[in-house]
Parts: sequence; C-alpha cells; structure tokens
Amino acid sequence: MFISRAWLTKLVLGIFKRSQRRIRLGFCGVILGLLSVSATSSVNWSLRDFCPAGFVLRDGGCYLQSMYYDYHSLQNAGVGGLKIALPELRQGFSPQKIDLGRLLFFDPILSKDSSVACASCHDPDKGFADGRAVSVGIDGQLTERSAPSLWNAGFLQRLFWDGRAASLEAQIIGPLFAPNEMAATPDQLLHKLQASADYRALFQQAFGAGEINLEWVYEALAAFESSLVSLNSRYDLYANGYHQALTEPEIEGMNVFRSFVARCAECHTPPLFTNQQIAVLGTPEPEGKPLDPGAQRVTGDPSQRGGFKVPSLRNVALTAPYMHSGRFATLRDAVAFYTGGRGHAVPEGEQLSLHWHIWEPNLTDAELDRLVDFLQTLTDESFKPQVPAQLPSGLAPVVGTLGAGAN
Repeated sequence: MFISRAWLTKLVLGIFKRSQRRIRLGFCGVILGLLSVSATSSVNWSLRDFCPAGFVLRDGGCYLQSMYYDYHSLQNAGVGGLKIALPELRQGFSPQKIDLGRLLFFDPILSKDSSVACASCHDPDKGFADGRAVSVGIDGQLTERSAPSLWNAGFLQRLFWDGRAASLEAQIIGPLFAPNEMAATPDQLLHKLQASADYRALFQQAFGAGEINLEWVYEALAAFESSLVSLNSRYDLYANGYHQALTEPEIEGMNVFRSFVARCAECHTPPLFTNQQIAVLGTPEPEGKPLDPGAQRVTGDPSQRGGFKVPSLRNVALTAPYMHSGRFATLRDAVAFYTGGRGHAVPEGEQLSLHWHIWEPNLTDAELDRLVDFLQTLTDESFKPQVPAQLPSGLAPVVGTLGAGAN
C-alpha cells in the first residue's frame, strides 16, 4: 500500500502535538471552559481551572511540556546542533491568572476610550502581530515601529525592538499608557475595571483577595502572554528526529540558514531562532523617513545606533511586513537584503557599527528561495488561544486594528 509523505507527516505531527500537550481535559473541564467565554453575568463568570494546551498543572501552576527540555544548553558555546535546550520560560502562573489575562488581552476596556485592545496590534490570526509597517493606536494614530510577534514572548529577556523592557510587565506598561497607543492613565484604568462587578469577581478568583490593583493587571497579562508557545512546527518534528517532516528543498534551505556563508543561525539561534541580542544591520528606512536610532536612544551608546533586537523567526511567515519599520513586504525581500553587501543601505553620512555577521555572502537566487522555503517550516499555531466570545466588561472583543476602528 502506498503511503504519501503528506499523509505520514500529518499523522506524526498529530502524535507529536498530543505528546507535547500531556494535559488531561475531562468532560467537566471542557464545559467549564465553554462557560468561561459564554457567560454574561457575575454569577456565571468563572475562570478556567485547567492549563492551556502544552502545559500541565503542577502545584497550582502551569508548566510547559516540551521535548526541548530533554536537551542540553549551548551555554554560549556557539550555534550547536538542532537539539538545543530552551532558555528559561516565565511559567508557573495559575490557570485562573492565565485565563484572566486572556480576557483582558482582547478587552478594549483597557484603553482610554474603550476602542483599542492589546489584540488590536497583536492579532492571533497574524502571528500576534498586525500586518502593518507601523502599528495603529487610539484615534488612528501611528506608532513609530511595527508590532513584534508575541509568540514565545515568555522566553525573551528583553522586549520592544530597542530592548528597553526587561520583563513582560514592563513591556505591558508601555502601550497601555502611551498616548498614541492605548492612551489610558493608571487611575482611569483601575476605575474602569473596579466599576465592573464581573471583573472584580474574576480578579478575586485569580488573586484571592483585595481590590484590583495595577500589578495584578500586569501579572495577568504577562501570564497569558507567557502561555503563547509555538514549538510544534514541521521544523520541530525534523529537529526531534523525524526526517520526513521536511522536503528536500526545505532541508537545503535549512543548510543554507545554518551555513558559515549565510550565518543566519548565528543570530537566529534555534530553538527560539533568536540570540536575544541587539544587532546593528543597516536596514533601510521607508522612503523619506530618517534613520531610527534604535537601541542608542535607550542606552546612549553610539555603537548601538540603528541597533534592534534580533527577533524570533517563529511564525515569521505570518508576520509580514518585516524589520522594525516594516520596510520589506515579503520574506524573499527580507532575506535578499542580507546578500546586498555590507552597509549597502546605510544612509549617507551615517557611520554605523554594523554587526560583524553582516557581509557579502553572495547567495544565489535559488539559495534565497530555499531560505524562504525553510522559514515557512517554522509556522505552528497549534496552541493558538481562543478569542473570547464575550467579555466581563460587556464590550465586544477587539481583534486587529480594523476592529479598533482605525483607518
């Protein structure tokens, strides 16, 4: 009997995902989950008491299950092979805190005029980015940069393109109170949440006692964002020993990616496909826009002028356009930049300290195509969370900038 590669890959992928989850969801747990997104009164609202897919409940907290935990760390020794340990994840949050954060993430009550939510710029259907060159905030105001994906954000040691936040909580504060993003004030945000009997009851469920405070808002959102894990792509099947998960062109692309010629893996190190460092690449800004100083604005270090955090490439096929300014519309455009020659796009008069990996690899068109083939194997949305059907605030969930009323 003939068994196709596609059918066999699909079968093994299903087995892999089920083994990764290792969660026990009884009938009662499923019913509770449905109630948590469909109830409308304070009597019926109840937070989930089970962990998101991929996590198991232990000692009251949710902990990720992954084959990568069985591997050794590089310990800063280089790129290494495919079986490399994960960095530390923010985890151990209770199921209730994670679920409360999920509700808050999609609720425009957090913004000044209840028009914008976290999910306005971090749309689950767009790789938790927004598909725009620069994000759109309250009243249609433009922000400075594109919205980074939130997939695997719980693993990251620094956040924002310029790396200015060292924790998820610190990152969350930025857009909540930025006048061109959600434009809330701390007092206004607390007043709106405390005015909701349903939210008061849910914060009681998640945190145990006391009135709502800002630290709990930040923690709940951080708990939810830490649960956004993407590690079950076809690449991961290949990395964990199932060779047939990738096609020959995709494997060729992986070999280019890992080669000393292209050097992609030096900065985009598996398994997160980022080394979490700041790198000065010399990428061009959109026409007519001055050079973004990047990390220099944060550190004051001239050597970091034009420097930005190396992004994870997980689900990168879903998050076009690319770079901090959305300068490149496609993955093909983005990978072609790196073979254009060292400093070829640096504006006249700028002396940037370009990363030493930026040079002239002279990749062929075929090699660039194979790189794109490989990057598409990093797509995995198997643990994408459910968008709430209703919210404790009574407002409609907001997903994407169009849902926020932006032009």
